Amino acid sequence: MDIFEIIILGLAVFRMTHLIVFDKITESLRSPFFDEVTEMGENGVEEIFLVPKQGGLKGFMGELLSCYWCTGIWVALFLYAGNIFLPLIFVPIITVLAVAGIASIVEAAVQSWIRE
Repeated sequence: MDIFEIIILGLAVFRMTHLIVFDKITESLRSPFFDEVTEMGENGVEEIFLVPKQGGLKGFMGELLSCYWCTGIWVALFLYAGNIFLPLIFVPIITVLAVAGIASIVEAAVQSWIRE
């Protein structure tokens, strides 16, 4: 792989990892692996925290999904292997994810600039 392909793959991994770990659209896929814990905040407002389930496969998946570094490694392995073994399927997927990754970085920069 040349540096350009590594950058494209890196952007795709970034976007897919963010999609899996943080985005609302995948919340229903993550929910079986977490318990909701409600605590009273310092300001008197109830706050809901997601805590990975304990033990077994659900606990393992909950721990994995709560760690974007961990999920990122598995996403990188998945996209890299797909790119090597099924490039006709994975090159378009990686390209779309990379473009979406660039767009999300630009959007975050714009939102940061607007807040200042």
